[in-house]
Amino acid sequence: MTSIKNTARLAGFLILLIAILAPFSILYLPSTFIVPGDAAATASNVMASDGLFRLGIVVDSVVILLEIVVISVLYVLLRPVNRTLALVAAFARLAMTVVMAVNVFNSLGVLLLSNDAEYLTVFEPDQLHALVLLFLSLHDSGVYIWQVIFGFHFAPLGYLVFKSGYFPRILGVLLMVACFGYLMDSFGILFPSSGALSMVSSVLLAAGVIGELSFTLWLLIKGVNVEQWEIRAHKSA
Repeated sequence: MTSIKNTARLAGFLILLIAILAPFSILYLPSTFIVPGDAAATASNVMASDGLFRLGIVVDSVVILLEIVVISVLYVLLRPVNRTLALVAAFARLAMTVVMAVNVFNSLGVLLLSNDAEYLTVFEPDQLHALVLLFLSLHDSGVYIWQVIFGFHFAPLGYLVFKSGYFPRILGVLLMVACFGYLMDSFGILFPSSGALSMVSSVLLAAGVIGELSFTLWLLIKGVNVEQWEIRAHKSA
């Protein structure tokens, strides 16, 4: 009984830790380094804060490792409800993690372009600056790609939470809302001029973030209803 409650609290702690670390590279660093339309200023910002940029890569790597643990722990918690849907949620989040890892290569590309390697002498300074901005922009856009998969995983996750009996149903509803919020926000990059889409997306995303945070805090503070979890676990055994 203590074990499964501790497992739930571990999941809550790790998800909260990810929520604290991830905005550093997703929001803070792009706003610090990227100067829209000015490749030279962007490249200068990167070279002036090389240590901060490298820290961003480290943070990304730590988040990826934490995600692997979260995937396993959430599967253990939700497997008694429906093993197939628990696997769908787990594989979706794993796919997201793989895309996140691939996206780190864009940051590594910036580092390679910012050093003094001899093979880079074939490029003019303006060309190097343009490539730095390109890789940073690709990393920024890559976030929307893994966010699509992240948003999708909330559909099975929310349904499992809703049907579990050992989590409040409202948490499951809010997580399913998060699915639509993240998906609309991600696809919004294809329709940047749609004000109506942006407004609906913002509302759904805000509600989803509230649900995601509520689920995280519930895991961290309350854990699970152990009696109901054991009943479910015995039935699915």
